[in-house]
Amino acid sequence: MNAIAGQKPGLIWALRISVIVLVGLWLFPTVGLFISSFRTGDQIATSGWWKALFPTEQNLTLRTAAPETQVPQGDLWVIEGNLFEGESDAEISAWGTNARDISAYGPGDMAELRGGERLTVEADGSYRMEATEEMGGRRGPRVFVTAVVPPEFTLQNYETILISGGATDNMARAFFNTLTVTIPATIIPILVAAFAAYALAWMEFPGRALLIAAIVGLLVVPLQLALIPLLKFHNEIGIGKGYLGVWMAHTGFGLPLAIYLLRNYMVGIPRDIIENARVDGATDFQIFTRIILPLSFPALASFAIFQFLWTWNDLLVAMVFLIDATGETTVMTKQIVELLGTRGGNWEILATSAFVSIAVPLAVFFAMQKYLVRGLLAGSVK
Repeated sequence: MNAIAGQKPGLIWALRISVIVLVGLWLFPTVGLFISSFRTGDQIATSGWWKALFPTEQNLTLRTAAPETQVPQGDLWVIEGNLFEGESDAEISAWGTNARDISAYGPGDMAELRGGERLTVEADGSYRMEATEEMGGRRGPRVFVTAVVPPEFTLQNYETILISGGATDNMARAFFNTLTVTIPATIIPILVAAFAAYALAWMEFPGRALLIAAIVGLLVVPLQLALIPLLKFHNEIGIGKGYLGVWMAHTGFGLPLAIYLLRNYMVGIPRDIIENARVDGATDFQIFTRIILPLSFPALASFAIFQFLWTWNDLLVAMVFLIDATGETTVMTKQIVELLGTRGGNWEILATSAFVSIAVPLAVFFAMQKYLVRGLLAGSVK
């Protein structure tokens, strides 16, 4: 009785479950990157991001204070302090003085070192090292501890990649280089495609149908086929590698889809609006700028989302047409590839860099996603 004619409850539930699964597959890695970007390297290495709010057991390599801090106490020379070098809620469950046996002692036990020193470590990290003779050397001995460490979140990762990092860690320059590539490479094809789409939709001229067919055919041509010939052409006309070359490349590769989407949308605009404007004496340019463009905003926004995401996440086109040996024009995707080679073990740096790379596309997508479906479905039904 409650079923509506023409609807299949089983199919509807299957669709809803599929959507939930797809959202989960997309959401979990993003949330994982976000949480991991605020964690330390030791925490990432010992537990997953879903355990970030719980204490974790970690194997840490710490060091006592330098011998220069020792003080005489009666017949002994003594160094006292805390292995955690500050306030910490970590609790040591086992410790050792050799990497091969890191759990040789428990909290409160005394260990005799090679030089004759005696070391005692408590559960809170405080220690006492004493010797009958004055201790020498520049650094204190290493202590390997197994400790339960409370959850810790830090902004140090973001400071490293955005402010204080070195040539391979700092993402600030790559971030602005990527913006320099992406913004013009999004705006230029939209401007060109809007004029072309209006002409193909509302202007009569010989060969219009052939042009539309050619544009549809270009949609299936892999861009990889044109990379090397296009680069040779750029070198022949003097463009070479640089921002202008990568802007032109992205424009050429994005124009077929842009023209196709915009033309389909503009064809769906009621003809009466266009004819009434022409009766009132409006030129094609006035109709385009004052009527067509405002009404076509959903289609423009939908293509802008696609083009922005493609150019922001692009590595191949940037490697061919932009990046040179100086590294001055390195984009974020290339910088992350370099981090994988130089900082492959620093998961906190990689996670933070990856999240910074996806943060801007996420903001653009959520800001304009309400226009996405409207623009893509335009012209598909009458």
